[in-house]
Parts: sequence; C-alpha cells; structure tokens
Amino acid sequence: MMQVKTVEKPDERRDFPRGHLEVVHLTGLDFAVATFEPGWRWSESVAPIAGTPSCQVHHNGYVVRGRMRIRMDDGAESEVGPGDVFVCPPGHDAWVLGDEPTVVYDFAGGMAQEYAKATD
Repeated sequence: MMQVKTVEKPDERRDFPRGHLEVVHLTGLDFAVATFEPGWRWSESVAPIAGTPSCQVHHNGYVVRGRMRIRMDDGAESEVGPGDVFVCPPGHDAWVLGDEPTVVYDFAGGMAQEYAKATD
C-alpha cells in the first residue's frame, strides 16, 4: 500500500522550549522535522521533559539549515550543518550554534515516536 503525507500537515506537533517537532507517521516510517531556535540546548530544553540526563533517542538525520554541536556522553563531539547526514546513537547532548534556527529531518523513527514526550 502506497502512502503519501506532507510535512506541511503533520500528524502531530510537539512544542518544547526554543523549538518544536512536527511528525508524520506512515506504515514503516515515522518521520520528524525538528526546528531548534538559537539558544536551544537539549539538556536545558528537552531533558526536563524526557527525564533523562542525556538524549536517549537514536537519530538518523539530515541538516536542512543552521548548525548544531553534538557531544556524546563519552566526550566525543562533532558539528553538523546544512547538507550533512549523520547518525547519532543514544547518550548525547546537542545545542544550536549561531543565530540561525537549525532544522533537522530525522528518519530513525525514535525521534518521531518518543522525543520530547513526557515520561509517565
């Protein structure tokens, strides 16, 4: 069965301090478009919602615009920007660099299913 949806009409939207997530759910694919405003940092904006000290979601991402720094729990760091495709396992913090919003497309599914949802 073929399915087509547009991110212009997401199935759900999750707002969090200095950002939001728009999610499209299809059979076999949960796709997320994340927008992070300048000043956003996971450990400040999403950690209180997630209830974990670092992000525990796996990301397969593509950066559409803006720049972001990612620091793994083991101390390894990397920077991603427009046109970069990245894989980031659970156990990290991230923050926006500069004065431009960062927009990331995430294909891993975990972001669309779990990210910025309050734990019970």
